[in-house]
Amino acid sequence: MEITEMYGQVLSGTVTDLNKEEAFVQIEGYTFALDLNELTEIPELGDEVAGFVYENQAHKNKMTTVLPFVTEGVWDFAEVTEVRTDLGVFVNVGLDDKDIVVSLDDLPLEHNEWPKKGDSVMVKLEIDHKGRLWGKLADIELYTQIARSPDSDLKSLMNKDEEGTVIAIRESGAFVMTDSYYMAFIYTDEQGQPLHIGQHIKARVIGSSHRRLNLSMKPRAYEEITPDAQMIVAVLEHSRDKKMPYTDKSDPDDIKEYFGISKGSFKRALGNLMKQGKIEQKDGYTYLK
Repeated sequence: MEITEMYGQVLSGTVTDLNKEEAFVQIEGYTFALDLNELTEIPELGDEVAGFVYENQAHKNKMTTVLPFVTEGVWDFAEVTEVRTDLGVFVNVGLDDKDIVVSLDDLPLEHNEWPKKGDSVMVKLEIDHKGRLWGKLADIELYTQIARSPDSDLKSLMNKDEEGTVIAIRESGAFVMTDSYYMAFIYTDEQGQPLHIGQHIKARVIGSSHRRLNLSMKPRAYEEITPDAQMIVAVLEHSRDKKMPYTDKSDPDDIKEYFGISKGSFKRALGNLMKQGKIEQKDGYTYLK
């Protein structure tokens, strides 16, 4: 077996040498270094040891008994550690000294739709003919296979918030796999801002179609902050102790003089902010929470 055929496999070999930090395991004439701190006891020469073999970032042949959490047959979410527009994105699959690349061929043409550092993407390992390990990005079909149907749950889900991960971008919107394993879609005009693959989002359920939820990231009507409410928040943010001596009981003329709006507009703005939990009134003052 060529060494390039070994990479990415769990293989067994013979310990042929030791130093203070590593055991050297030979498999069909090729030697792999195994960190001794992975083992509960130091092996002896001639012992058989099994582990996952690969070439690390420094191009050193390594064996590890701590298996990566994604393999050729196992998919899982992996965190993005680096973005290289000329290569792709690197993800952490559980190897201490090697991150795996998801090729730019697997990613959108638009770089602003790529995952960013700290995002998570679902991948499995792929091994090419040169023995190089790659991260294969999951496609819509895979998510469809593992997704729950929302049909029977839609009544209880309506207008509730769902969190999830953006898994694909289309011209009309973005596909999302929710943390509850519902497939979902957010149309572009319901996003509020451009989204990218791997982004973790929070959105509310507004319906369903094609066995998936329809989500919206737009604020609910009562969550929208009016210009009057924005002005009040700005006053509180810049005031001492985050409070002001104006409440819904204040004199209309005082409100008009200080804020330039009617008492009715002032009360509506206060009510909007209190409903969102942004302010509270106490002892003749309004406080920013």
